[in-house]
Amino acid sequence: MKLVADSGLWSTGPLVAPSPLVAVLEVSGAVLSWPIDEPGPASITFTDLARADWLWRVLGESGHSALAAAVEGRVPGDEQTIDVNGVAVLPGSVDQLRRLALGHWMRRWWPASHRDGIVALDAALVDAEIALLTAAAQDFFADDTLDSDVTELLAPHSVALNVYVQGGDPRVVVLVRAVSELTDDVGIVLAEPVPVAQRRDDYALAAGADRGQRGPGAIARGTSSIAWAGVPPTVFDAAENTIDWLIEPVGSGANAVVGAQLSGGDSPSGIPVRLRAGSISGTGVLDDRGQARFALVDEQRQPLAESTAWNHDWERTTVTVGADIDESPQTRQRVRDFARARLAAPGGDAYLAEILAAESDY
Repeated sequence: MKLVADSGLWSTGPLVAPSPLVAVLEVSGAVLSWPIDEPGPASITFTDLARADWLWRVLGESGHSALAAAVEGRVPGDEQTIDVNGVAVLPGSVDQLRRLALGHWMRRWWPASHRDGIVALDAALVDAEIALLTAAAQDFFADDTLDSDVTELLAPHSVALNVYVQGGDPRVVVLVRAVSELTDDVGIVLAEPVPVAQRRDDYALAAGADRGQRGPGAIARGTSSIAWAGVPPTVFDAAENTIDWLIEPVGSGANAVVGAQLSGGDSPSGIPVRLRAGSISGTGVLDDRGQARFALVDEQRQPLAESTAWNHDWERTTVTVGADIDESPQTRQRVRDFARARLAAPGGDAYLAEILAAESDY
């Protein structure tokens, strides 16, 4: 095994891919990462090697001792690499951790899309299975980490889980009953069953900016795409070109009107929007329908004149929803291909929510 200095920490190698192409899991004293769509070993970055007392399970007792001895008194950055001869990750020792990391990846990055035909996963069932896997991996979570809080995972789903356990698919009932037993240990009491809406495989769509506004008065219009890393999960349809924008004359000036297609999950209300076209710009926030209307200004930050808007070249207009993130369409397409492949042929590491989504996708 070779350790390399990475941002002031010892690592078995840098992150294998950028988000959202990497599945990450924080355990005690380390962060493990895997590429989602390529085979390969875990990259392990040690945040506190002294707290990673699970290492013997992964490297063997002799490997753990050799690694600890090799880094003792050595500061990453002062030295760039350390060779720890004869030490390697034991085959199969982190397979369940990789599956757990994939579950957390699904919570954040699963590309549910009405337009692309990628079915959403049942969030309650995903979180329930993550909770069971986390409980089974407690030896790796001696300290609290971002990924070890079972209570936080299950608490939002108590009503849904109670409804599921009352009947239906026996696989769901088995999962939820197991979770019900687990919650007694962490202090969660599942609520009494109450009627809830049935699971839906369709998506709410916010009207785009040009829907219903195709009058001849529009100065310009176009489409753009959302960078997934710049917005919260489960808000927007994950297809490309789901942002519609137009420039409309208003009095002696001009406004931008922006609309984004929604996934039917959380509300987009308050998410910032920015439009830029050369020297012209404007900012606003989405409402709960995924729409925003805001004034535009010129390079002197003065209200944009209508005449200037009509004479402007809008060809290179960019619209940003959420944070301004450098994320390529090719990256997002790799994620869609990965999700489609898992739905087409669920493997041994598939979550029950994936299997049910695959069965419903006909």
